[in-house]
Amino acid sequence: MGIPSEMRDIWVNNRKNALLIQSPFEDQIQQKALRAKTCTQEGARKGFKAACISGAVSAVPTLTAVRMIPWAKANLNYTAQALIISAASIAAYFITADKTILECARKNAQLQLALSRQQ
Repeated sequence: MGIPSEMRDIWVNNRKNALLIQSPFEDQIQQKALRAKTCTQEGARKGFKAACISGAVSAVPTLTAVRMIPWAKANLNYTAQALIISAASIAAYFITADKTILECARKNAQLQLALSRQQ
């Protein structure tokens, strides 16, 4: 007994949509979230590129120094070499990602200001 499944599904679907009323600012909030997401993705992409380049650039002199300079050969083990290379890569990633995200946010703020002045 009870409500047939087709009627129940229709009633549940109609009830879900009946109580949701979109606020006038919800569209702006969604656009702001989308812009923030694209800025973050762009920052991560550029940061990854910078980290790869920095890792390669710092690996060559580090590994060369360990083979040719007596002090480095005696004092820099594999862990120290890895720390030098990874520290350069990590620093390049975070610095580039931070600059890119801030630049994108600045552009978005200027765009919003220009659009608000036009209205």
